[in-house]
Amino acid sequence: MTNPQIQDISINTLDGAPTSLAAFDGRAVLLVNVASKCGLTPQYTALEQLAKDYADRGLTVVGVPCNQFMGQEPGTPEEIANFCSTTYGVSFPLLEKIEVNGEGRHPLYSELTKHADADGAAGDIQWNFEKFLIAPDGTVANRFRPTTVPDAPEVVAAIEAALPR
Repeated sequence: MTNPQIQDISINTLDGAPTSLAAFDGRAVLLVNVASKCGLTPQYTALEQLAKDYADRGLTVVGVPCNQFMGQEPGTPEEIANFCSTTYGVSFPLLEKIEVNGEGRHPLYSELTKHADADGAAGDIQWNFEKFLIAPDGTVANRFRPTTVPDAPEVVAAIEAALPR
């Protein structure tokens, strides 16, 4: 398979159960590589708010822990889950801790990083909290760099446009 459908790439949940983004077929997905000890970690608040505000309209926020950026996600799956729920009230799904860049890059991110941001730049993930908006049909609709906050007008507008009709 030379160009796998993004939603069909296998990945595990944070607790180790096999899944894929196909679990969210028909929904828009905001996929974010996350970390617990990053200056951008407070973005969890806005991500959780988006998850709550748009759940009934067809959006699922999905967090993907990654420890590749200055070791800012060192925890075990249990520690990550506990931190996210107790510190930020995170209720959206979290996937397994993976690598998003380099030789060990997860196949999901091998596909995602082919897609460009608004400035036309594709390639490696720059830092924690880079966001990919995946349309209900499994295509990548938008890519937002880490410092673009989840509730920025351009992100909200993109989410609104990608929601299932």
